[in-house]
Amino acid sequence: MSEPLIQAQSIHKGYSLGRRQLEVLRGVDLRVEPGEFVALKGASGAGKSTLLHLMGGLDHPDTGTIRVRGVSLQSLGPADLARFRNRDVGLIFQAFHLMPEFDALENVMLPGRMARRPLAEVQAEADALLKRVGLGDRLDHRPGELSGGEQQRVAIARALVNNPTLILADEPTGNLDTRTGEEIVQLLLEIRRERGVTLVVATHDSRLAERADRIVNLVDGLIVDEIRPGAGSMGSAV
Repeated sequence: MSEPLIQAQSIHKGYSLGRRQLEVLRGVDLRVEPGEFVALKGASGAGKSTLLHLMGGLDHPDTGTIRVRGVSLQSLGPADLARFRNRDVGLIFQAFHLMPEFDALENVMLPGRMARRPLAEVQAEADALLKRVGLGDRLDHRPGELSGGEQQRVAIARALVNNPTLILADEPTGNLDTRTGEEIVQLLLEIRRERGVTLVVATHDSRLAERADRIVNLVDGLIVDEIRPGAGSMGSAV
């Protein structure tokens, strides 16, 4: 068996709420293969977004290990972890998180500029990506001048500008109407095929999840089963 792109082992993660400790993940094991599309499903509070953020190095587990290409994220210092997030991972969020003072082109260029890539190279890549996601005529528009679907397209282009091997998307259709959400689903699937990236999505959207290679269902911080759409359950994890 080839080495997984992501290997999460015995992951526990909790947060303090005043005097109360909320345990969000309670011993999660998950393997994601290179090029795979995995959908994390579960009710709000099940732990899917927390697990996604841990995979992206946005937070550390309390116990357990997350390895990406065999390297433990917990072993990386702040500079190396920031470099990993910037160059190896593309992040897409429900709330878009675009810089309101920047236009679409500048927003997409931002990760490339942070990586200190040549300006002309980053600008050309950002221009091409915005055209690819259907926004070639919106390059100079700021987020406030774009619809929700257009803002999410900008966010997708931004996630791709440094050519990452891993795309992590947290409820990417959650703030969109049904038609626009379907357009974003189709766009993500097309980009995954074109670029051969690994895609992990936390979602409530069955339209998106059912097109994954594997659906991982979480309940109360545990993986309860994994399903390959059309192939049935792979068995309980608890």
